Amino acid sequence: MSDTAAPDGCDRFMRRALELAAQGPVTGGNPQVGAVLVNDEGGIVAEGWHHGAGTPHAEVDALSKLPKDPAGHPDAAGLTAVVTLEPCNHTGRTGPCSVALLDAGVARVVYALPDPGQRSGGGAEHLRAGGVEVIGGVLADEAEAFLRPWLTAVARGRPWVTVKWASTLDGRAAASDGTSQWITGTASRQRVHEERGASDAILVGTGTVLADDPSLTARGDGGELMPHQPVPVVVGERPVPADAVLRQHPAGLIETRSRDLATVLADLEARGLRRVYVEGGPTIVSAVIAAGFADELSVYLAPMLLGGGGLALGELGIPTIAQALRLRLTAIEQLGDDLHVIARPAAPASPKEN
Repeated sequence: MSDTAAPDGCDRFMRRALELAAQGPVTGGNPQVGAVLVNDEGGIVAEGWHHGAGTPHAEVDALSKLPKDPAGHPDAAGLTAVVTLEPCNHTGRTGPCSVALLDAGVARVVYALPDPGQRSGGGAEHLRAGGVEVIGGVLADEAEAFLRPWLTAVARGRPWVTVKWASTLDGRAAASDGTSQWITGTASRQRVHEERGASDAILVGTGTVLADDPSLTARGDGGELMPHQPVPVVVGERPVPADAVLRQHPAGLIETRSRDLATVLADLEARGLRRVYVEGGPTIVSAVIAAGFADELSVYLAPMLLGGGGLALGELGIPTIAQALRLRLTAIEQLGDDLHVIARPAAPASPKEN
């Protein structure tokens, strides 16, 4: 990271780059990245963002909107590139952005966060070696908050895990006779489909599959399939029945044949599945939380009481109030008559810790 002070207006340009980054897909394994190209007068000349795996990265997307120089490269001579993530320095499905920026003749690169990838990092040093002024750390806190799920997955070697459940106000997920449809209203159920559609994988236990035969698809208001479908992942040693609805899932099916959550999550990250939505019953939900793998809770509360058993959560291994898992509320929203609460551990481990 450079000690050079960032030019005037860089915060504004970086916030615009973050706005552009948010237009990219949250699924697919790649980070959401935005870029703006700025001239000496403080005007934005071109903008870009990463549209998904296999498409040009944000910097190249922005460069593509410039006129070409005699050598056929985008002509960015003298421009400043403001990027939310350090330009990559490796060839994957696309070429290295650090090389593209050098070839285009940029004078300066400003970025928010260093690229944590072992293969993709190092772009800043490559640019400096090519004579480009490089400044890092602009709006780093805002960029880190924006990219935290992806950064967590890369650093820990496991996906960002969101645990969802729906319950009554007294914490019941089912009545004494086992019925549970529907505790929450239509608005809450549609939001769940949206959360599924924003996930790479949806994780349940074999018990849920055998009891409910769920489809686990992400659907719109009219019941239509959303463009992106999470891959269903079934945790447990028992096989999914041959006639289960899940075997017709448009994204395929992963049967872990294992209850080892650490191994399961590491395998999903290795497959490029970096956002996992846990939507099973109390057994799998409680196991994920008790093991410390829940990065975020998405809880839907219906204004009704059931009493008795049927709790949404089972045993968490917490013997005393002093050891309670403390949470920090990040959002509360009313959906029809229900409340949707999003919370994260109050003192999460560093993304570099397992």
